[in-house]
Amino acid sequence: MNCDVLVLSGPNLDQLGTRSPEIYGTTTLEEHVSRLRERASRWGWVLEHRQSNFEGDLIESAHEARSGARAIIVNAGALSHVSWALTDALAMFPGPVVEVHLSNPAAREPFRHVSTLAPVVAGTVAGFGALSYDLALGALATLLGVDGAL
Repeated sequence: MNCDVLVLSGPNLDQLGTRSPEIYGTTTLEEHVSRLRERASRWGWVLEHRQSNFEGDLIESAHEARSGARAIIVNAGALSHVSWALTDALAMFPGPVVEVHLSNPAAREPFRHVSTLAPVVAGTVAGFGALSYDLALGALATLLGVDGAL
C-alpha cells in the first residue's frame, strides 16, 4: 500500500444508497469514495479505499497501512461497537485515525452508544450524513499540516 489516506469501510457499507436511506442517505459508498478522492487530490494526496464485510480483512488492511499510509478514515459500521481486534490493529497505526459515522450513534439504539474504536482514534465525526466523510478528511488534513484544510 502506498497512499496518503486509507479509507476503511466495514460490514454492510457496500449497501449504502439502498440500505435504510432514511438513516444513511441515498449516496452510495462508491460516490462517497469518489468525492473523497477528488478532494484529496486537491492536496496532491492519493486516497485508497478498502471495504469488507469481514473483520479480519479490515484488520489486515490496518496492519498493511502501517507501512504505507499517512492517515486512516474508518467507518467500521457495526464493528465500531464490538471489535476490540480492530481497535488493537488501529492502535498500532502511527498516524492519525478518524472514525466516521453517517448517522448519530448516540441518538440510536443503546448498543450503538459505545465505540470500541474511540480510545485509539484522534476523533470521531458522526451524524452529518455524507458530510461526515468530508469533515473527517478535512480534520486529517489539518492534523497533517495542510493550511486551510477545514
